[in-house]
Amino acid sequence: MKVKLIDHKGTIVGDHNIDNSISSYPLNLQLIHQNVVAFLANQRQGTHKTKTRAEVRGGGCKPWKQKGTGRARVGKTRSALWRGGLTIFGPTPRDYSFKMNKKARRQAMRSALTECLRGDHIAVIDKITLDNPKTKEAVQVIKALGLPEKTLFVTAEKNKNLELAVRNLPTVNVLLVEGVNVYDLLLHEKIVCTSEAVKKLGERLG
Repeated sequence: MKVKLIDHKGTIVGDHNIDNSISSYPLNLQLIHQNVVAFLANQRQGTHKTKTRAEVRGGGCKPWKQKGTGRARVGKTRSALWRGGLTIFGPTPRDYSFKMNKKARRQAMRSALTECLRGDHIAVIDKITLDNPKTKEAVQVIKALGLPEKTLFVTAEKNKNLELAVRNLPTVNVLLVEGVNVYDLLLHEKIVCTSEAVKKLGERLG
């Protein structure tokens, strides 16, 4: 598959060949869904915690005698019915992550990339250079390229100026080829890859 190669001003300067490993794969919604669920689950810290009966403070004595008061019998003031008491079936620290097979992850990535290419959501640029790590310059580049609000830049090597420039833009992100994932591909409206990044992406999935 061929896509248009543009420069930093948005001018078409030629065509760029996309490797078949990322441009001709059938759509597999089940694997894509499983990959996104796994990605989001792996982001969870799982540090939520509520106190059980053994952990709440106080309630060591019986508030009143068992019989003769006309009130309900109570053994401790730290039951779930009392303020300051325990929480029944509350959350405890746990690990939400689960593993996908390497082959399944690759198939999900290939399927997502193929759909992005078919939907014209991927653009290839020769290189992205910023003189200064300023948000103003990043906004000018985004406007010059005619990019939407949600844009993902994929680079082959670390681009510090670009990363710092888009840090204040909440819907614009920068990823290295090693960090490209299905969730970010589906989240952003446009994916701008450098020509070197596309080559490395083909090697990663090939």
